Amino acid sequence: MDHFRRADRQTGGGRLYGAVIRHLSDRVAPRLVDIGSGPQVFAAAAALTEMAGWMAHDSGHDDRAAQHFARALPLAHTSGDLPLAAHVAASSSHLALETRDAARAVGWARTGLELAVQGPRIPALTARLHTMQARALAVASQRTPAAHALEAAHRDLEASPAADHPWLSPFDTAALASESALILRDLEQYDEALSHAEQAVALREAGRARSLALSRISLVDIHVRRGDLDAAVSVGHDLLSTSPPLGSVRVVQQLDGLRRLLEPHRGYRPVREYLARFDDARRARMLLLADLIPPSSGGTTT
Repeated sequence: MDHFRRADRQTGGGRLYGAVIRHLSDRVAPRLVDIGSGPQVFAAAAALTEMAGWMAHDSGHDDRAAQHFARALPLAHTSGDLPLAAHVAASSSHLALETRDAARAVGWARTGLELAVQGPRIPALTARLHTMQARALAVASQRTPAAHALEAAHRDLEASPAADHPWLSPFDTAALASESALILRDLEQYDEALSHAEQAVALREAGRARSLALSRISLVDIHVRRGDLDAAVSVGHDLLSTSPPLGSVRVVQQLDGLRRLLEPHRGYRPVREYLARFDDARRARMLLLADLIPPSSGGTTT
């Protein structure tokens, strides 16, 4: 799983999804019915199935991702690993938010928090769950509850770290900064959102191409909403240097959303020149990702 996770951060889930599915089918599934297997096998199956869900999501197949998350949760419960079950609930919350179902996203975050408090204390896990809750509440325009949930996330992550959990994806300061920027953007607190977005970009490692790309997309978005088009274009040029082989349909979809945000400002010459370069880069990227982009994927067709 660690090898898959490291590769995913650099190349994107689209390139690895099939390999993870084959590993689950060929190596993990037979052990689930082996009478000599213990709970740890179910935990491994849950963790890898949840990872497959994220890779499906990154490939633009959210319906398939939901199915993987739905299968991972009972496996985690069977293993007796409550933090892992809470972790899967956080992923389900994220997916619900991505599909614009804020109420369901809040529900999954609360389910995760209920599970998390029953197991060993893992501040990074509860921070992630509070963050997902805050994001959903912000989308639903629940300003005060969203702010309180975000404050709880920061308190948890600043707490003394507990022992690492072998199956949970890391949730660190960079991840919290990135999520905080989105929450504050949705709450229309653009100056604070900008500060967190800049922190997220600064903290991202060079080896995490997708996270860096998503953080830069958020930063451009916030600059546009603040009316600072020169800053938006400057960061936008950095964004186009993202590794073209990055196999992430999710990044392509967010880039298309960013283009739509900039389009009304094309009367400003630097924006117009940037959009021309953007379209050239997109055509090249689409050729490299032709085997991954679902036929129903939207976006510009320039």
